[in-house]
Amino acid sequence: MQVPVLTTERLELVSLSKAFLAASLAGERAQAERLGGFQLPPAWPGTHEPLLRLRLEDLEGDASLQPWLLRALVRPGPGRLMVGYVNFHGAPDARGALELGYEVFPEHRRQGYAGETVRAMIAWAQREHGIRHFVASVSPGNAPSLAMVRKLGFTQTGSRWDEVDGEELVFEHLTG
Repeated sequence: MQVPVLTTERLELVSLSKAFLAASLAGERAQAERLGGFQLPPAWPGTHEPLLRLRLEDLEGDASLQPWLLRALVRPGPGRLMVGYVNFHGAPDARGALELGYEVFPEHRRQGYAGETVRAMIAWAQREHGIRHFVASVSPGNAPSLAMVRKLGFTQTGSRWDEVDGEELVFEHLTG
């Protein structure tokens, strides 16, 4: 499935195909870079392997989920480097809400990429699918991410325990 690239002021948000995920998980770095059209960070996939495996399973079960799932944050220009990723956790839930997940790799943090990306993903879901309800779960110790979701208008609505990430604060945002 061909998913259009979303463009922000400084980034391209490139959908990651089943073939890209499979190549990454198989350690076929050159193939993954060719399929993605960008350079991967040195340790790829490293600690991100469980998420890639989960999203590959999602796509193998339902290819129509691809627009909602993983997108690389690609810094255009010379080198076209992947600096992080973003995804919704799936299609909208029964309430019509979408949960966002994102990561900017450590060497590229504190440059505003996460906020720029989240704004673009929300705008896309709103414009293309009429989605108005968004959720973000953040570790209570992740001060930069907490500040970002609050700045973007998310309000804390609760907390939960995640098997992988531990305690998470749950934030929700309704757009106009």
